[in-house]
Amino acid sequence: MTGDRRPGRPRSEAARQAILAATMSELRERGYAALTVDGIAARAGVGKQTIYRWWSSKADVALTALLDLSETTIAVPDEGSLPADLMGFLAETFRQRGQRPVLVGLMAQALLDPVFAAAFRENFLFRRRAVLREILDRAVVRGEIAPDLDPELLIDVVYGVLWYRLLVDHAPLDDEAGRRLADLVLRAVR
Repeated sequence: MTGDRRPGRPRSEAARQAILAATMSELRERGYAALTVDGIAARAGVGKQTIYRWWSSKADVALTALLDLSETTIAVPDEGSLPADLMGFLAETFRQRGQRPVLVGLMAQALLDPVFAAAFRENFLFRRRAVLREILDRAVVRGEIAPDLDPELLIDVVYGVLWYRLLVDHAPLDDEAGRRLADLVLRAVR
């Protein structure tokens, strides 16, 4: 064989997108526990082997689908002030509450599978934290937050509320909760 082409059929971006869309649809309709590679393949109109060429497990496919969705739906607001940026970020984040079955399933998988846990942390959790850190760092530069304030603790507070409400489902993740959480963070930094 010559060139850089790998053996087998070339990867298709259209097939990849169909797999990710099918994964999200299956997750929304059936939940993570009922998610299967067979179900994803059938819905996407591809063979299981196509999925296994790119991903080693249903958890990996679900994580990629979630990453793809979060990268395209949750923008990093830059409105010029911490209150506006924080409200925009939390509003967009809480608007994704429909992803609860996906997030809860992936968190459960991460608790059971240390290898997946590392990927989930690095590729999803830490990336989402980095977005909020960027908002807080801009606020420090603008003088809205004291430079000695611990941004990691603020990030823990925000995501602690988000994950606790997602996992326990004891209170809503709605616009009002986002406003109240933003107000809490803003009071803490003043």
